[in-house]
Amino acid sequence: MKEIEEILLPKLSNENKGEETLSSKTCSFLQQLKKLSFMAAPMVMVTVSQFLLQVVSLMMVGHLDELSLSGVALATSFADVTGFSILLGMAGALETLCGQTFGAEQFHKFGNYTFCAIVSLILVCVPISLIWVFMDKLLILLGQDHAISLVAGRYCIWLIPALYGYAILQALVRYFQAQSLIFPMVITSVFVLVLHIPLCWVLVFKLGLGQNGAALSIGVSYGISVLLLGIYIKYSSACEKTKILLGMNALRSIKKFFQLGVPSALMVCLEWWSFELLIILGGLLPNPELETSVLSICLNIGTLHFYIPYGIGAAVSTRVSNELGAGKPQAARDAALAVIILAFTEAVVVSSALFCFRHVLGFAFSNELEVVHYVAKIIPLLCLTVSVDSLLGVLCGVVRGIGIQKIGAVTNLASYYAVGIPVAMLLGFGLHLNGKGLWIGIATGSTLQATVLALTTAFINWEKQATLAMERITEYEHGALPVHNDVV
Repeated sequence: MKEIEEILLPKLSNENKGEETLSSKTCSFLQQLKKLSFMAAPMVMVTVSQFLLQVVSLMMVGHLDELSLSGVALATSFADVTGFSILLGMAGALETLCGQTFGAEQFHKFGNYTFCAIVSLILVCVPISLIWVFMDKLLILLGQDHAISLVAGRYCIWLIPALYGYAILQALVRYFQAQSLIFPMVITSVFVLVLHIPLCWVLVFKLGLGQNGAALSIGVSYGISVLLLGIYIKYSSACEKTKILLGMNALRSIKKFFQLGVPSALMVCLEWWSFELLIILGGLLPNPELETSVLSICLNIGTLHFYIPYGIGAAVSTRVSNELGAGKPQAARDAALAVIILAFTEAVVVSSALFCFRHVLGFAFSNELEVVHYVAKIIPLLCLTVSVDSLLGVLCGVVRGIGIQKIGAVTNLASYYAVGIPVAMLLGFGLHLNGKGLWIGIATGSTLQATVLALTTAFINWEKQATLAMERITEYEHGALPVHNDVV
């Protein structure tokens, strides 16, 4: 009997240990899912509220005259492509640097990275501002209507202050995001959006500034957002350990910021630019007015949806970077797995809603029956794109959290410009599928990108990434400059 016990007891012990391990893994997964769920919804509110500032200004201008609306619509598209998308992407470097630093509890480096990002993004704004000053001449050179180009050029000049406010705001958003301080951003973003509506109305109509007032209102609103978040950082005890530091010691991280920031920007911009190119190609098809109108409607729907998975991706970026910085690779892996489930759920809900309302959705943008019917035909393809974008948004968040933005940038370049756009041109022009063919091509590029990033995430060596995160954090210490910093 004793011999039997000696044989069975180790086996029973191992089985119990296996059950405990399985139970602990399940608990870790559920815990990450809970944290992501609580972070994702508020982050979506933040990103959508900031996006709606430009939408509100465009709507106000729409009540002036057709020329103003056309000029501002063109200027908004140009500004997004050449300015705001670049700043939004580059700020993603902080999701790696601040997120992993916070996880490792290296709080004295946190503020340095944030100040470094603010300075770096402001420097990037300088050449963008010069482009915007001469934007009307550039648009005329590209064959755009002369009168519309002049309106767009003036609008972009008045929008330059918003560019600098947006740069600082994006750095501060990542500052709060990396610490999971989401609700200060939610309150600030919603408050500024509500304030922006009467502010824009007063500048556009009461003060008679027209479309220029609409541009100025965006800059003022971004400035108010920066001011409110800055006050919170200054006086809140929640930011006591991570105060933003001013000084040369912070600026020595500029090279590291650009090493992560440039590929982060390419991840956002390469995809963004490909969809803008889709509209340009639509203008070369037979019946260009119909094709560009329908493609623009679908693009606007897709852009609005983009901020949902982007917000969820921001949440998982925080969780992954925090856990890797804390030396917890299994928890980072659980966060990546949990966010895929959230993305799948969101994709099913949104694509189902779009499909069910496909026959009436076009009426929100146009009263022309031809446009409405064409939109209904492309909606099933848009549902596919929305589903893929849901996965892409969260996978890009995982990539930023790990710090492998270069892989994401190369994947975007190959997926859209080596595959997606050539397929779009072949189907749209070669096989005469017109706008539907163009959209199928871009959807092919998105699907390829999502597949590659999904495989990359599946085969990530999380233990190695935790080690690399620690090396990235300690690298800061080895080159620190003996310069005193001032605290904001």
